[in-house]
Amino acid sequence: QVQLVESGGGLVQAGGSLRLSCAASGRTFSSHTMGWFRQAPGKEREFVAAISWSGRSTWYADSIKGRFTISRDNAKNTVYLEMNTLKPEDTAVYYCAAAQPGSNVAGNPNPNAYQYWGQGTQVTVSS
Repeated sequence: QVQLVESGGGLVQAGGSLRLSCAASGRTFSSHTMGWFRQAPGKEREFVAAISWSGRSTWYADSIKGRFTISRDNAKNTVYLEMNTLKPEDTAVYYCAAAQPGSNVAGNPNPNAYQYWGQGTQVTVSS
């Protein structure tokens, strides 16, 4: 079991930056592929980025590639999402997720590939 708590969301102007953090409990954090998803009002939850347990592999949605960076610090049980050049269409609740240890999630964009979820943090980008 792993519990996830996101932080770092807020209101920012278009073109600005935010860094989201996801703190995980438990001693298995370094075994999980971690992902970030987002959900805008009236839309389905969509894949944003993922990072392998070691941090050596990362995957990104085309819509944010080049603007967002996912990273992790296994010593701190934390995964990050650095978001730059934010656009109004990035407005959503952002969720951190963890896949079951040993599962071959890779860049699977399906939320069902992830078993553990945080409560989400709101990101609002004003134009």
